[in-house]
Amino acid sequence: MANLVIVRHGESLANQLNTYTGWSDVPLTAAGRKQAQHVGRQIQATGIQFSHVHTSLLKRAILTSYIILDEIDQLAIPMTKSWRLNERHYGALRGLNKEKTRAIFGAHQVARWRRSYTAVPPLLTTFSQARRYRLVPPMSRPRGESLAQATQRLLPYWQDQVVPGLLAGQDQLIVAHGSTLRALIKVIEQISDRDIDGVEVENGEALYYRFDAQMVVIEKGRLAD
Repeated sequence: MANLVIVRHGESLANQLNTYTGWSDVPLTAAGRKQAQHVGRQIQATGIQFSHVHTSLLKRAILTSYIILDEIDQLAIPMTKSWRLNERHYGALRGLNKEKTRAIFGAHQVARWRRSYTAVPPLLTTFSQARRYRLVPPMSRPRGESLAQATQRLLPYWQDQVVPGLLAGQDQLIVAHGSTLRALIKVIEQISDRDIDGVEVENGEALYYRFDAQMVVIEKGRLAD
């Protein structure tokens, strides 16, 4: 049997300002750092010894990972950072205040962009040129994406990098983002396109799964004090 723990990064500056973030690289707030420390202590109480940690290329998730690993005294384990674990790309909405977008586009349209599995936000005109994506083919860099598209981006990493470790009995830690984790939960729990709308992972929240040798979930839950 193997354990998977998934954690949403601590509060970021964009969370604090209630703006769309997506692939924008925003820092953690002081509260976000404390959330990361807190979830690290929750994980420490489980006694799980991870073999690998997986995170995105965005510093709010990377720093959360480092804080957690420091709290659980496992800084030496291998870490992989992948663009496939980045937050869902919110396209031209990124940087905009969520309340203001409701006033501009209407609450119904904004709700579709945020919660629908297939709705795509307005696209950016260009792909990201950030150095961190230099190894990602330009046509693989989204200009905006639905949760369905983010799920398809995530799947190869899950199947090729995480599942083999779990099948080998190696406990894994994933530190990522709200939408990325919703996509992963949908895959793991086989949640329908309609029902994924009701799934939410809060900042600094940790969920765990225990799998048998056939990758069937035999236990799941949320870590709590």
